[in-house]
Amino acid sequence: MPVTADRLLACEDEVARLAAAVPPLSRGAAAAARRELDRKTKPRGSLGRLEELAIQVAAVCGNASPRPLRPCVVVVAADHGVADEGVSAYPPEVTRQMVATFVGGGAAICVLARHAGARLVLVDAGVRAPVADPAVRDFRLGPGTANAARGPAMARATALDALLAAARLAAELAAGGTRVVCLGEMGIGNTTAAAAIAAALLGLDAHAACGPGTGLDEAGLRRKRAVVARMLEVNRPDAADAVDVLRAVGGFEIAVLAGLVLGAARERMLVLLDGFITGAAALIAVRLAPRAAGFLVASHRSAEPAHGAVLDALGLPPLLDLGLRLGEGSGAALALPLVSAAVGVLEEMATFADAGVSDSGR
Repeated sequence: MPVTADRLLACEDEVARLAAAVPPLSRGAAAAARRELDRKTKPRGSLGRLEELAIQVAAVCGNASPRPLRPCVVVVAADHGVADEGVSAYPPEVTRQMVATFVGGGAAICVLARHAGARLVLVDAGVRAPVADPAVRDFRLGPGTANAARGPAMARATALDALLAAARLAAELAAGGTRVVCLGEMGIGNTTAAAAIAAALLGLDAHAACGPGTGLDEAGLRRKRAVVARMLEVNRPDAADAVDVLRAVGGFEIAVLAGLVLGAARERMLVLLDGFITGAAALIAVRLAPRAAGFLVASHRSAEPAHGAVLDALGLPPLLDLGLRLGEGSGAALALPLVSAAVGVLEEMATFADAGVSDSGR
């Protein structure tokens, strides 16, 4: 059914309201957390980034006692038409096969989420052949995007719908008590879409934006770079309009992840990013709502060359450096215990007064 001009305008307005609804970080909660950390039985600042992380969680949640965190890992899956250009070491049917593996509990993210004590939420944003299982949330925007090497990946209305649907999911998670959302993805060809997004928004050329993804050889990497250059040439995304970039060269799962960032920030939830694809989604979200950057934590820096540029643009130093390149939310799940430990120090560690230890004042 064609999208009317009135409906498109209504969606544009709703996304604008969503972006405007992202609140500032709570300075009061951050200051209270810092004062509390300074009272603990340790030299001030001696726990380094762990203290910074605790203060950020307090500022995000608006509360210097933010527990319980009730963390959630959201893995969003979708297929990409551009995969038909041979940009991945794996065939497109692997997306669906991996979603079925997620449902069965055997994938890496299933194991890591269990060990981190996080609930796992699976979302189908547009896998070519859906997995019919009640464990998979149906956010389908179509059977994969169009081939962005030959035209736009999706309609603008579709990109807007994805952002809004994801924000509603974030509100649902917040209503259930979730305060930390870990983002993950699955989609053959999605590092190509992420590379095109990064190139468009950061002014990178295709060579600088592209990496081997799931394991391309040198010939495959050259082909991928050529495809990304063609995506940019054919579609000419407007770098000043993040939704246009998403429409032109993005992915359905990337659109949903960007909406989750916006929705989670609006609901005062901390967002733990995984790798390059979730970073590209976050970059879209922050271009729409700059204040959303304060709600983000980068779990790690992946091997994809443009990921570092994305994290630099977002102002996010990564917590971990483990040589990860899996996706699925694996890095975010691995970083989750650090967030929990930071909040534990804030809420459980004895103060100088409690322990009867003399404070040097430094």
